[in-house]
Amino acid sequence: MLAASFCFSLGGLLMKIIPWNPLAINGARNLIACCVIGAYILYKKHRLKLNFTVAVGALCMAGVTTLFAIANKLTTAGNTIILQYTAPIWIILLMLVFFKKKPSRLEVLTILIVLAGILCFFFESLSTGRILGDVLALMSGVFYAGVFMLNQFEKGDALSSMFFGQLACGLTLSPLVLRETDFRIPTLTAVFLLGAVQVGLAYIFFSIGTKYTDPVTASIINALEPILNPLLVAVFYGEKLGRLSLAGAAIVITGILYYNLSKKGSKP
Repeated sequence: MLAASFCFSLGGLLMKIIPWNPLAINGARNLIACCVIGAYILYKKHRLKLNFTVAVGALCMAGVTTLFAIANKLTTAGNTIILQYTAPIWIILLMLVFFKKKPSRLEVLTILIVLAGILCFFFESLSTGRILGDVLALMSGVFYAGVFMLNQFEKGDALSSMFFGQLACGLTLSPLVLRETDFRIPTLTAVFLLGAVQVGLAYIFFSIGTKYTDPVTASIINALEPILNPLLVAVFYGEKLGRLSLAGAAIVITGILYYNLSKKGSKP
């Protein structure tokens, strides 16, 4: 799970240094990731499934990667990953809609804390003109919640949804690469790492890690991503969060970690 979080955290920096249209980047990285995930599926002799539930999961997978790619170009990498990290809040709300599971007091409190953090991002975006990027990043969190819920449904299959979602994005968007003009070695290397490591290898590590780590512990370890992602961008790209966004980031991460640690400490 730690390896998966580190791989995921490379996304912000790699996307910033690739001078391509975000849709072209997403198409290329998903096509590469699809090959990596496909090789893993063949190695594990996992039988692919295709049904309505898997198709919805594939749509969520495509939505996460596409919205993240666009948002990362329209706002800061920190804003993008922190707002995507609100996924647990959307999971709570989706569980209410689909499984009629009412949120506990702890979950309601967590939602309110995270919403306060989100408002900090949007207040700062109003003055910087990055509001569209923040909205798309928040929407990517909704789709990310759907990815986490793939195995909650009886006919769901996470690997199949990941594979088909990446395949659909790759085939649909990768032709946009032909419109690009920068094909220097550093650019192509970054694109390859984005697909093979940041998406493909990361989800393989993630799928293995979830077998040996309980969901609460996994989500706590996953908190490394929203911390390391903007840190790498700040060090190697020079992009930093504003004061209000930093406050929002602290509130969101604290709220999610408090929720996870409280659940871990409670009785089954």
